[in-house]
Amino acid sequence: MTPATLDIHLTDEDLTAALRKDVREGLTATPKSLPPKWFYDARGSELFEQITALPEYYPTRTERALLERVVGEIAQIAQAEVLVELGAGSAAKTRLLLDALTSGGPLKKYVPQDVSVSALREAADQVAVEFPGLSVHGVVSDFTATLDNLPRGGRRMIAFLGGTIGNLIPSERAEFLSGIHEVLEPGEQLLLGAGLVIDPSILVPAYDDAAGVTAEFNRNVLHVLNARLGADFDPSRFDHVALWDAENEWIEMRLRATADMSVTIPALNLTVDFTAGEQMRTEISAKFRRETLESELATAGFTAERTWTDPDTRFALVLAERR
Repeated sequence: MTPATLDIHLTDEDLTAALRKDVREGLTATPKSLPPKWFYDARGSELFEQITALPEYYPTRTERALLERVVGEIAQIAQAEVLVELGAGSAAKTRLLLDALTSGGPLKKYVPQDVSVSALREAADQVAVEFPGLSVHGVVSDFTATLDNLPRGGRRMIAFLGGTIGNLIPSERAEFLSGIHEVLEPGEQLLLGAGLVIDPSILVPAYDDAAGVTAEFNRNVLHVLNARLGADFDPSRFDHVALWDAENEWIEMRLRATADMSVTIPALNLTVDFTAGEQMRTEISAKFRRETLESELATAGFTAERTWTDPDTRFALVLAERR
């Protein structure tokens, strides 16, 4: 077995600088907002794992069941020598792909990418043990800004699963997909997982569960700001809001101030005022129609080779080739 290796292109200092920039820009804007990536300290990651097991939260189990059903077809079409996974996390679903791509296929290398050194090292080391014939080369980076740090060589397939593409607004999606197009060679592929537009009566509870786990996850971003920037948010004074924006076809998560308050953020020398009822956006989760998803890929220079959906048409996997 060859030990896993890590390339680190994102340090704690880089993350702190990015956090400071995002918070200053987001909390001085009208309306206020924060990017969803700051949910994920250790507690936030733990809460999200709890969310994926909730009865209301269908995306994770739906995507996994779909992947289990079609992974053989994906492997047969892709014939990938290198699997790159963006936002790998624990690499749980990836094992399905690794099993299929190594079963008589040409896969030689796995490249997981994530922002967390500890999570990535643990996942990479475990994959190296489970797949001893595979070279495992982790990349610590922010997938939205450092695609050029991904290794080249071999026939690559980039996997971007979990519906995370929906956290980007349309202009960000276009930039991101164009960036993937730039780092891939003609004939290489992108495997994209995306949530589909469904009845809001099913969609909204997935982001506003009865047990209140998603509400705690949403408020966790305030705990992160307190811990990393010395802010004095009282998270209990903010309500969780999840709503369906029919025009943009996305779920919005927000935090709503329950009273007038002022929050100080010493690391930024900033005081932020909230009025009672004021809402701050913390996440969007766009949902797609098959034709719009394939159109966005085509605009970025990809051809959708195959699109698979689950029986209830709640989730899609698209295998797209870089033209």
